[in-house]
This record gives sequence, structure tokens and C-alpha cells, in this order.
Amino acid sequence: MKDKLINIIKEVIKEKGIDIDVEVTKSKDASHGDYASNIAMKLASIFKQKPMDIALWIKDKINDEDIIKIEVKEPGFINFFVRKDYLFTNLNKVLEEKENYGRSNIGEGQKVNIEFVSANPTGILHLGNARGGAYGDSLARIMAFSGYDVTKEYYVNDAGNQINNLGLSILCRYKELCGIKEEMPEGGYFGSEIKELATKIYNEYQDKALDKDLEFFKELGIKELLNKILDDLKEYRIEYDKLTSEKEIRKEYDPYEIINKLDKNGYIYKQDGATWFKCSSIYDDKDHVLIKEDGSLTYLVPDIAYHYDKYKRGYTKIIDILGTDHHGYVARLKSSVKALGNDPDLLEVKLLQLVRLVENGEVVKMSKRTGKSVTLKELIAEVGVNAARYYFAKYSLDTQMDFDLNLAKAKSNENPVYYVSYAYARICSILKEKELSKNITKYVALNEEITYNVLEKVYEFPDVVKMAALKELPHLIVNYVYELATLFHNYYQQIRILTDNEEETLERLNLIKGVQITIFNALNLIGVIPPEKM
Repeated sequence: MKDKLINIIKEVIKEKGIDIDVEVTKSKDASHGDYASNIAMKLASIFKQKPMDIALWIKDKINDEDIIKIEVKEPGFINFFVRKDYLFTNLNKVLEEKENYGRSNIGEGQKVNIEFVSANPTGILHLGNARGGAYGDSLARIMAFSGYDVTKEYYVNDAGNQINNLGLSILCRYKELCGIKEEMPEGGYFGSEIKELATKIYNEYQDKALDKDLEFFKELGIKELLNKILDDLKEYRIEYDKLTSEKEIRKEYDPYEIINKLDKNGYIYKQDGATWFKCSSIYDDKDHVLIKEDGSLTYLVPDIAYHYDKYKRGYTKIIDILGTDHHGYVARLKSSVKALGNDPDLLEVKLLQLVRLVENGEVVKMSKRTGKSVTLKELIAEVGVNAARYYFAKYSLDTQMDFDLNLAKAKSNENPVYYVSYAYARICSILKEKELSKNITKYVALNEEITYNVLEKVYEFPDVVKMAALKELPHLIVNYVYELATLFHNYYQQIRILTDNEEETLERLNLIKGVQITIFNALNLIGVIPPEKM
């Protein structure tokens, strides 16, 4: 109905040769109608008239059978009272489309790459990875549901100094098991997973792997730790379309050729024996070294090559989700994109803010089990995948958040994921008791204000999904599904669903089935699978 009202208003003002965006919003107060528009205020400066006069002119031009009444209120709002038939038409649409309700094609023809998590295969995933993973995967689901061609990508940092340190760390722990005492390398990795890998090698080879070169320990470490990371992410309901290896990028794009291309475009100079990228002339506030005095490459070079590769793949939008510690990295990366002749506006870098784990009102910094940072796997074991995904999707990415362990585990209405899940489970329980028997062409019994409120919220779902996709804000889905669950719980308290009247019962069952489908579809977009009974 909102789209219809927008089109009606557009047709009216087109008489004056005006083509501007028309806003129609759902009224918060039923006494002000079902929908309202501020178009008269927007047109005041164009028409050189008072908003009230413009609003009255628009009102007089509208004649539509679905609009019961139009009121004009100061300072120029146009309030629309409409027939409720569209809500019942939409309910039948929900029942027909099921898992596809809310799907659209607004992103048709747009090819999007979303890279997220991309943790170095030198350890295991922590809370920051959990937040970035929930956001990236939820955004990918929402955009794919909205018609975008989405590629979820993980960039595997399997080359460079950190991987050398990984191999040396495993080798050092392995030598200890062979009775050879050796100092860990500077910048080495001390996690328990390194000791576990060394033990695995020792159990298979005894001391025979002492003859192996460093490459053996590096390759084994990358393989084992990457598999562990991907397994943890799969448990977290994240699977990728593409894994891109830094090592393969270095093979495909000679880093020196990339630097030569930057040089030809006028963005390279040499100083103090090093080769510098002149990105201060583009977006950055300072220049950065690409080749050090000793001839080694900085980590920025393969990252430039990697994004050069992304652009060659023909994406219309490239989204990188990085930790807040990469704040200074964004300008130099965008500078490199422009310096290589690509459109920097296609690249969007999102920085996720810090997460604090809170229990009993106090910040939890260390795992009780290991004494180290809390891992994704430990969080899942503690609160479950549903709670983890819901809570991380609940907040805008650019805000710091506290993850309250007590609340996430609480089996009460104070826990939002429990509250929403309970609405779904409650509907499942009712529908098991009394199945739907036929479709309804005309609804008669659904005429209470609370019923209209529920139906209106269900009707809003496709628009919320579109907005979440266009604005890249998964938390809009979380806010929406909580509001829908609240309306359903209120409805359940006020309205008897199973009655002696078969037709009335059937109408109410159709209503709650529509709510069930909508809740499921909304939660699925943020990676939450609601239980059918609680």
C-alpha cells in the first residue's frame, strides 16, 4: 500500500512537471491514519505556496477506492486512512511464497564481493572474528535475498613473515619434543594449537622430521590451522564461495610489475634506499614504503595486488570488513586502487568496533579454560550459535558492544533471542495441534486493532529487507523481528486463536502461520535457526 500511495502522489505532482522523491511512512498513531506523507512541505519552496494549501490541492486530486479518507493536518501533513484488504492479500502472499517471502530483485545485475574474517592461519578465531563473521555473513545473506550476485570471500594470508614465524614456531616446539632446546623466534606464536601441531608431527615422524625443511612446517601449519578456522566458521554457519591465497596472488601478479605500474602512473619514488608509494597525493596523509632498504616487500604490496585482482573480476561493489585497528590502512588501500586506474568508490571498507565480553557485570578478558583470549569456539559452547549470531548482528558495526553472557544464556523474556525464538516455537506448537485446512479468499474475523498491527508488521518485512540490503545494515532485521515477536506475544495474550468457530479459527491460524514464516525468514537472514519447541 505504501508503494501505491507513493505512486498516486507522484502522478498528482507530475501535473506540475515535478519529479522528486516522495516519502510515505506508517503512522505511529492510528488516529492520524494508516500512512502519512510530508510531500507538501518538500514542495513549498518549489511551488512558492504554503504547505497546507499544497496538501489540500493534492488531497482534492486523489480518488482511489482503497483510500477511505484523507486528512490534512498542520503544518501540511497528508494522512491516509486505507482499506485493510491489502493486509489480507499480503497474508495470502506470505502463505504462498513461504521461504521466498521478502525476496526481491533490487540488486539484479550487481555483482558484489564481501570479504570478511580473513584471519591469519597462525592461530584460532576470537571475539572480533566472531563479530566480523556475523556481520559479513548476514550482509551476504540479505543482499543475496535481495537479488545481488554475492561472493563471500576469505583471503588466506599464507605467505610473508608471519608464515615464516609460524613454521619456525612449530619447528621449535617439535625440536623440544625431540629433546632439542631452542629459543622461540622473535614474533613467534605461543598458542596451545602450535604445541598440538608439533605433537602431531612428532607422533607421526618421531625425530625423522628433523630432516624436513622449513617449508614442510609452514605448509602443515597453514593447512591444519586454516582447516580448523574454516571448521569453526562452518559451525558458526558461515561457508565461503571463494578462498584466495596470498601465495597464489604473488604468483599471478609479480609484485614488481605492480610497483612498475604504479611508477608509470607517477606514484613511486625512492628515498633512503627504499621504494615509496606516494599515496599522500591521493587519499592518505603520508606516504608508505613498498620495498624496504634490504629489498624485502612490505605487506602492503600483496594487498594492493589482491585488490587489483578483485577489480579484474568485474565486481560492481567490493566490501572489506576489517578490524578497527586497520583504520589507517583504508586511505592507503583506496589510494592504491585509484593509482592503478580503478574506481575507488567501488571499494567500501567497513571497520568493526571492539567487543567486550561481560559476565556478572564484569568484563571477561581471559578464557577460564586456557587463560588466553576467549575463542569463537568457546563462545559457541557457552551460549550457542543462535545467541552468538543474534547478538553480534544486533548492533551496528561502528558501535562498540558488550556481549552479556548471562543475558545470552537466560531462558527468559529479557533475553531477546529467547523471546523471539519463543514466539516462533509457540506458533509451531499451535500449528501442530491444529493444521491449516484451506486457503481463504475473504477474511471476516480478523478485524481487531491488534490483528491489524500484526498484519501490518508482516507487510513491512519486504521493505525492511530492501532497506537492510541498500544501507548494508543487518541490525535492521534484528530490530524488525523483535518488534514482530513482541506484537505476536501481545496478540496471543489478547486473542483466542483456537475457537469453536471453524472459519474464525482458520483465519487466525493463517495469521499466525504468516507470522511464523516471516520470523523464520528474518532470522535466517542473520544466521539464526529458531527451535520448533522450547
